[in-house]
Amino acid sequence: MSTYSHPHSLDGHVTIVTGAARGVGKGIATALLSRGARVLVTDILDDVLANTTAEFAEAGFGVASVVADLRDADSAQRIVDAALDAFGTVDGLVNNAVASSGPIPFVDIPADEYERVHDTGPRATFRLMQAIHPVMIKGGGGSIVNLGSAAGTVGTHSFGAYAGAKEAIRGMSKVAALEWGVDRIRVNVVCPLAETDGLKVLRDIAPKQYEAVVRSTSLKRIGDPTTDIGAVVAFLIGDDSAYLTGQTLLVDGGAGSFR
Repeated sequence: MSTYSHPHSLDGHVTIVTGAARGVGKGIATALLSRGARVLVTDILDDVLANTTAEFAEAGFGVASVVADLRDADSAQRIVDAALDAFGTVDGLVNNAVASSGPIPFVDIPADEYERVHDTGPRATFRLMQAIHPVMIKGGGGSIVNLGSAAGTVGTHSFGAYAGAKEAIRGMSKVAALEWGVDRIRVNVVCPLAETDGLKVLRDIAPKQYEAVVRSTSLKRIGDPTTDIGAVVAFLIGDDSAYLTGQTLLVDGGAGSFR
């Protein structure tokens, strides 16, 4: 199968990826690095992040890392500064990280869980977007990809806090896309369905529910974090998507296409 991407299609690009130690974030970082981008990966999981960074470095990729807790108000500037120290510039930002405890009935969502999801999701996304804006202005533009979710676009039972956080991210993304187009900064949202650690657990402990998720897709499979989700993010970060902004792409195998 032919493809527009190749090992040098993102040469010259520098991107920050949050929540990159594992799962979808690691898949996105892998896709970017394999196309020639240099990537600053960040996560709160210091040991896992160290292993992921070493894995990337051993593969010959241009990678740097910083451990950060996105609940800290100063973490956004520290992350951006770490990328600038490592690579001198930044033209891409992928806000992937969010913390969630999983399914909780709406009336039972505790205040601290609601705050945790919003601190690591929309608040962290907001801070990182503000921190990266002057850097992208100085560099002549850039691309921001924020991760949304069908939990918000469609609605998912028992994920009220998570759905609200993800839709807040989508709302901010649309406004930033409108305001920052004149600065040659593009902002798009990807809503993925991918083989995450959570879905793997579901597959093991509740195979019937997992199969129901698979059947909900038109393509009858769950997306791969690197080749399915990461590839789309790489497209949005790269120059081939230069006329695309303010959009939400449902990268879900058709699960939400007809709703």
